[in-house]
Amino acid sequence: MKLVLFDIDGTLVRDDGAAREAFAEGLDVVYGYQDDLARFDFSGKTDPAIAHEVLSSGGFEKEEINQGLPSLWFRYVEGLRHRLNRSRQRVLPGVHELLARLSERKDFTLGLVTGNIEPGARVKLAPWDLNRHFSWGAYGSDSKDRTLLPPIAVERVRRETGHCFAPRNVVIIGDSIWDVRCGVPHEATTIAVASGRTPAEDLLAENPDHFFESMEETDRWIEAIIGEGSG
Repeated sequence: MKLVLFDIDGTLVRDDGAAREAFAEGLDVVYGYQDDLARFDFSGKTDPAIAHEVLSSGGFEKEEINQGLPSLWFRYVEGLRHRLNRSRQRVLPGVHELLARLSERKDFTLGLVTGNIEPGARVKLAPWDLNRHFSWGAYGSDSKDRTLLPPIAVERVRRETGHCFAPRNVVIIGDSIWDVRCGVPHEATTIAVASGRTPAEDLLAENPDHFFESMEETDRWIEAIIGEGSG
């Protein structure tokens, strides 16, 4: 049995800036922050980490940032709901096929490990009916530190199913260096895919267990996920 944990942005879907617009709107409404977000790289970071990075650069103190986060998340998710639809978002090549193949098998359990807060994650997956593939996960709303998310996801699945996954039977799939790095401390199998904003050479420098240019070639993906060992 394998627990296969997917990142979202740049791995499953991409939008044309709608999420960044919603985040910027929330920062403006809640904190009065109006600087351009283009200079910040959000790839692989948790939403709380992004908020702290952006607002700290604008002179906000940690306590002030934390106090405003609940209001920020509300505004951000509402902004996502208004902006995200099939015209402003696309599912990346091979995603539907791979998820369908994995979901129909009994030896795979699918979940999410993403820096998105959970409500934001679900909104992003909704336009393409991708939420049905993922009953469990760990999110930016669980921890600001991305490296703490994999064991949270593993424990949630254990509580719900009774299955305890050995480290090498946990597979983390993502498009950023942080997706690879969050799996390393937990000895998870890491699969990097160059479908996001991170250059292939940067992903390869992290020494993931497997590397793909896209999620196409479904059979090769399944072979990589199966790997070695037993659940």
